[in-house]
Amino acid sequence: MSSTSTSLLCFLSFVCLFHFTSATGRKLNELIQNQPLTPIQYHNGPLLSDQISVNLIWYGNFKPAQRAIISDFINSLYTITPKSTHSPSVSTWWKKTEKYYHLATSSEKPSSLVLKLGRQIFDEKYSLGKSLSNKKIVRLASRGEQSNAINVVLTSSDVTANGFCSSRCGTHGSSFSTSKKSKYTYIWVGNSEIQCPGHCAWPFHQPIYGPRDAPLVPPNNDIGVDGMVVNLASLLAATATNPFGNGYYQGEEDDAQFEVSSACTGIYGKGAYPGYAGKVLADSATGASYNAHGSSGRKFLLPAMLDPSTSTCSTLI
Repeated sequence: MSSTSTSLLCFLSFVCLFHFTSATGRKLNELIQNQPLTPIQYHNGPLLSDQISVNLIWYGNFKPAQRAIISDFINSLYTITPKSTHSPSVSTWWKKTEKYYHLATSSEKPSSLVLKLGRQIFDEKYSLGKSLSNKKIVRLASRGEQSNAINVVLTSSDVTANGFCSSRCGTHGSSFSTSKKSKYTYIWVGNSEIQCPGHCAWPFHQPIYGPRDAPLVPPNNDIGVDGMVVNLASLLAATATNPFGNGYYQGEEDDAQFEVSSACTGIYGKGAYPGYAGKVLADSATGASYNAHGSSGRKFLLPAMLDPSTSTCSTLI
């Protein structure tokens, strides 16, 4: 791809796979290349299964309303009675991961994953400072439960992190629990509203590069946190299907791997192309754009996932 084409596309928001044991991270301008959707491969590693608690570690200054947006999203991932939620729903989006579980097992009853909101931990005094290294992110993640859990570190808009905005909007990975003698999974996502909304909160903000079309109205009226939901959703799907780096992904090298959602970056509805999120729904009262209903009545915009049976990006609408 030419440097001109790269510049036109590098406004898209991205999340990347990061293993603490090998400090890898893909750069934004490396992720946006129009690579063909080759079949995603299973590398025979374990997937997350059974009931998993999603523990939220709030680092920095978050308003109660902002915390409610992300908490409601997590609570919407699994609903016992999905018919009670308007369609399309967050839980319908999450069920797309089940195809990977069916492919990964030969048993008559494939494993499944249920995500539930777990503990919420608050660090409003910036105990590790306002500039986080990868090691500090893992230290924060270790504060959550390390058994049957995903520990999600959420950093406020005034916190910088290694590679944030310049090479990544969030990461997922695993670290070793000395107390449990096993690995646990974690996610980090930053609020980009101040630092780089044109990268990590697109399509809710005009991109730094590329087409200058009007941005979409965020469904919860918060550019930074609605952008965090997009990146968190992608990372949750990646964590479930590639928790320890040997599950589902495309590519051979750490810095060139695409996972179930990052392979479809920038796609939210049918007809999407670079600079256009695709055909999504609009709230008649606010004009906000969304493609999924939450269980609490909230609306969200969620990324497409790669369908393993067709090797195409599957959207909710």
